[in-house]
Amino acid sequence: MEGLFLYKLIILYMLDRIDDYTLTNSQMCNFILDKGYTNMFNIHEAISELIDSGFISRSLIRETTHYQITNLGEEALLYFENRLPNAIKQDILDFFKQEKINLKNESQIYADYYFNENNEYTVECVIKERKETLVDIKFSVPAKGIAMSICDNWREKSAQIYESLVNELWSNP
Repeated sequence: MEGLFLYKLIILYMLDRIDDYTLTNSQMCNFILDKGYTNMFNIHEAISELIDSGFISRSLIRETTHYQITNLGEEALLYFENRLPNAIKQDILDFFKQEKINLKNESQIYADYYFNENNEYTVECVIKERKETLVDIKFSVPAKGIAMSICDNWREKSAQIYESLVNELWSNP
């Protein structure tokens, strides 16, 4: 099997098996490099070609690139998944079992900020469960340091804040 084709299949299979979450560039690269399947250059070439073909999409969340399989990528994987060796499939599934909490946390709970037209920073804090958005809060703050601090604290405090919001809005005055 041609090398680059194999690396593309590994990436598509990984992205297909994470239940509508995303994977970061480092998560994919760490898995592929740790298993010794190829080098960093080949991984990035495969990712670039998958993006150009519309098989995967990428988004930037707090300066970290996240990847997700597209419908076109799922369709392509259906045709070629049988060419991916079972041993590699099992390695991927074992990796997800070992890293399940880390993978889910990075994809489900995130925060980011950007400079807005009012010369302030807009902070967006999100909690997702599968494709469903549970919370998506956006607000402005006057300084980049405050925005960064909120983003840094969101993962740790998000469950408590979500519970508090639901309780406050659900209770009768």
